[in-house]
Amino acid sequence: MTKKKSGSGFQMGTLLALVIMCVVLSVANSNFYSYSNIMGILKQTAFNAFLATGMLLCLITAGIDLSVGANAVFCACVMGAMNKANVGSGVLMMVVAIVAGGVVGFINGTLLTRLHLPHPFVSTLGMKNVLWGLALLVTGSQMVNNFPESVQILGKATIGGFPVSFIVVIVLYVIMHLFLSRTALGRSIYCAGGNMEATRLSGINTANVLTFCYTMSGVMAALGGIVSIGRSGICNGANANQPYDTDAIAACIVGGASFTGGKGTIWGTLIGAMIMAVIRNGLNLMGASNDLQYIVIGAVIILAVTIDVVRNKMEANARKMAAQ
Repeated sequence: MTKKKSGSGFQMGTLLALVIMCVVLSVANSNFYSYSNIMGILKQTAFNAFLATGMLLCLITAGIDLSVGANAVFCACVMGAMNKANVGSGVLMMVVAIVAGGVVGFINGTLLTRLHLPHPFVSTLGMKNVLWGLALLVTGSQMVNNFPESVQILGKATIGGFPVSFIVVIVLYVIMHLFLSRTALGRSIYCAGGNMEATRLSGINTANVLTFCYTMSGVMAALGGIVSIGRSGICNGANANQPYDTDAIAACIVGGASFTGGKGTIWGTLIGAMIMAVIRNGLNLMGASNDLQYIVIGAVIILAVTIDVVRNKMEANARKMAAQ
């Protein structure tokens, strides 16, 4: 009960930070609270929210997926290669992309659990570079456009001006909340992150749990790749080197997840994703250069990690005092 209240309090703190940030930016630039800009923020949030969903599962298990951004671009490029060769319908392109993303995630999980690589940092960082090369290879290092409308719906379509991509995110997050809080597998993910060995000794197949998390991270990356095509109308293998993975990590950590595992909520992650989108949008409105944006985002990540470390130390001290 105490842990749950603590997490809830942290979510309220991040939500308050988001509100304050929006108020400040509204005062600084009146264009911030325009309807078109708010909808643009929600579209940007949706892309990061898909990637952050899978990242959250990995972080809860005390792992990480540094290939999630490159995987999203790779899946978009797989659709681009199919489109360029006039192979299959838009629906088939999306199905193939989701399968490709899931396979990449499954490989990441297998490298970690079956080949026992020392840390997912190693395997997923290597996979990131592999996917970058594959994204360029399948598209011939060229941008691909003229995608079918069916492929672009998720990232482009609106209902009453409201982005369909963000509506899908809300539905997905409701499902993920129920999954993590109400199912045995969801609880096993938290248990594995809290104490892997104790979870294994209790009879839970931790290897399967981890493999599931990394596979889901790949599937979520594929959905992000589909959204990116709808937003821009193109796919570009060179984008595999963009810091999409760091934005996803920041969204999770800002939202209350921890590198030590066993913590994090889906709603906190959504708030974190919105904070990242608001920061980027605000910097763009103020005409900040790309180098300054990278500095600010990096500082936000460092601050979030620092808060995570301090919070863990405070909780550890509280447990020691309670034990005494």
